[in-house]
Amino acid sequence: MTERDGMTPWVIFSLLVTACFCSPCLSIFGGMKNSGVRQAWREKVALCFIILCISAFTGFLTFGFSTITCTRRHLLFPDEILQTYGPQVPGMKVNIVRGKLYNTSDYFSRGLHPPVDPAIITPLYGNDISGFFPPDNKVSGCKFSPKNNGSICTQYHCHTSPASFEALQSLNLNLVVGYTWDNVTNGTNKMFVFNGKVYDITNYLKLSASDRWLGGANVTEWLTSLVGRDATKDIASTIESKDIVKCFNYFLIGQIEGSTFECIINNLVLIIMTTVFTGIMLSKFFLAAIFNWILSWKLGKISKRQRSYDKISHIILLVTCYNEGENSIRTTLDSLAKTDYSVKHKLLFVIADGNITGLGNNRPTPQIIQKLMRPYRSNEPEQPKSYFAIGDGLKQHNMAKVKIGYYEVDDHRVPMVFINKVGTQKERERSKTAGNRGKRDSQLILMKWLSHICYDDNMSPLEFELFVKVYKLTKVTPDKYELVLMVDSDTRVDPDSVSRMVSAMERDPEVMGLCGETKIANKTKNWVTKIQSFESIFGGVTCLPGCFCMYRIKVKAPKDKKFMAPILANPEIISAYSSNTMETLHQKNLLLLGEDRYLTTLMLRKFPTLKMIYVPKAICRTEVPEKFRDLLTQRRRWINSTIHNLMELILVPQLCGKSVSLPLLLIAVTYFLQIFLVAFTKFKLTYVKWMIIFIIATPIWNFVLPLYAFWRFDDISWGSGGDTDGHDNSNERNEGKFDPKVIPVKKWIEWKNLLH
Repeated sequence: MTERDGMTPWVIFSLLVTACFCSPCLSIFGGMKNSGVRQAWREKVALCFIILCISAFTGFLTFGFSTITCTRRHLLFPDEILQTYGPQVPGMKVNIVRGKLYNTSDYFSRGLHPPVDPAIITPLYGNDISGFFPPDNKVSGCKFSPKNNGSICTQYHCHTSPASFEALQSLNLNLVVGYTWDNVTNGTNKMFVFNGKVYDITNYLKLSASDRWLGGANVTEWLTSLVGRDATKDIASTIESKDIVKCFNYFLIGQIEGSTFECIINNLVLIIMTTVFTGIMLSKFFLAAIFNWILSWKLGKISKRQRSYDKISHIILLVTCYNEGENSIRTTLDSLAKTDYSVKHKLLFVIADGNITGLGNNRPTPQIIQKLMRPYRSNEPEQPKSYFAIGDGLKQHNMAKVKIGYYEVDDHRVPMVFINKVGTQKERERSKTAGNRGKRDSQLILMKWLSHICYDDNMSPLEFELFVKVYKLTKVTPDKYELVLMVDSDTRVDPDSVSRMVSAMERDPEVMGLCGETKIANKTKNWVTKIQSFESIFGGVTCLPGCFCMYRIKVKAPKDKKFMAPILANPEIISAYSSNTMETLHQKNLLLLGEDRYLTTLMLRKFPTLKMIYVPKAICRTEVPEKFRDLLTQRRRWINSTIHNLMELILVPQLCGKSVSLPLLLIAVTYFLQIFLVAFTKFKLTYVKWMIIFIIATPIWNFVLPLYAFWRFDDISWGSGGDTDGHDNSNERNEGKFDPKVIPVKKWIEWKNLLH
């Protein structure tokens, strides 16, 4: 992740969008004293602006496009006009001018026109008087003019002034004269259709050859060929017709009955959209059915054959802790210890992120963990050891203690390593939460350690201490471990889940990561948990969730099976994941809110040809937020980090209606096909009940939560200020320049020689 250099296009765009909010105003009225905070706010507004534009465009395509391009037309046919507004019918009188109806009787009755002989005007009511109002060639661009305007203009005055046209428009009834296709094809008049409008060239063709003002015989022949049909395509493809088309207003008499060209385009767009999205939903349905019936039983299938000791994969069970209480930690460790995977091949690896006391706890989390484990030896030395942490300035130096022992529950006795991040001496003297660097730092302790072992690279004092104690505890050299299961300290896994996940990894060496199904343990607690329950039914995943996923540490090289190629332990992935550069809002969302998603993104970016899969039979259970405020905070983190991670994945080249009823049909198919999908694949009608609850809560999922998350784009906190008696300072800036030389690094053999 590179540092941002000055005024990038994105910075300039964010400044333009928020140009009306000057920095002094934000500082004084918004309380944003820091320039970085102000820039984060500007980037948040810029992102919200982009999302608003995309949403508006989508809404326009769905509903507004049809309103603008295909407005409903009320057509009146000539016979109907004569019957309603003709000379013999009392009431309002109208006349037709170029296919539109005008209330001319009101005009004459108010005396707005010089006296007109009733014998002249009365017979014309309900008829076309376009001859009184010749088109303005300056407006249309027509280069030709009739040589003789006809008997009406010869006998009476022609209205050609701008004032006359303004007066005419004031009488417009917004009604259009309509014609049927039978009128066009079988009528006595010479008509044709162009772009949904009807043109009558009967009188023009009756003129003598010398009076045909649009051109010679070739033009007349061309016009004659258009009669009786829709000539839109022919006219558009005839280059010579461009000047003549501009004069078509002289012949305009109305519009054709049926859909206009614009309506056809609108319907085509809506049909394509509906087809695409319905196709996606149907594809999901069939793929889900195929997966459920054919593929899912193979994934995670446990082999019944007995295997020798050296054929069983060694795995690490990583549990990261922060401020959890004894019940949560015990539940997780009990479930991991009770899994049916070989005790001799699994290692509990627990990391406490600082000396944190959770709300309601009577002691810090590290003390709770130490009480739960049986030490390897009662007098085992626990000296803090230095390592390179993530953080700013001096916080890049951290220290941790390594304690080894066993976790015992019932008849299970599992080797356990406990790493307690305690901070440097100075940090312990001035902070109640010394050592706290965040979950990402806890993951990186393990990842860096494994990488340095794979490459026989320089180790920090903590990493060598860890190497020695793991070997002492398990009698297995750390390079034997091939898989890492990452579990949060509030998750309970099923007894066979680890075996199923390992089995899926062993069956397909191209799988670099997988996750199981996360079920909700407290789904019936209240309405907040109920609306979340249906999410777990689908079993789909957008990333490998940190609460329950497994990664491959290394894999045998495809060309030479004697060598191992690092996956999770790959230095490029570790380098990007351990970045301390967080100058942009994008970087902060990736590294501070969505570390689990970002790790998945990094692995997909580095190994786009390898797989990440879902194993539905590997099940864990966790508790979801019971308060709506906690749900808002959780989904704010998830939504924001997901958006920013998708922005990263875009850069990976290898990855890759007739009316409003069509959009409504799309929505109906989207949701109610899901009901059928769940009932069809799960064979449990109870899931339909949870789906209905989920649909009822759609406004919360599709409006409230996204809106809250988008407006809090610049909030990179975890929203857990009330969960500890201190505060999480893992993301605070720490002034001071860090000197890497304060942490000695040596190869394993050098540390070993120094130890002896």
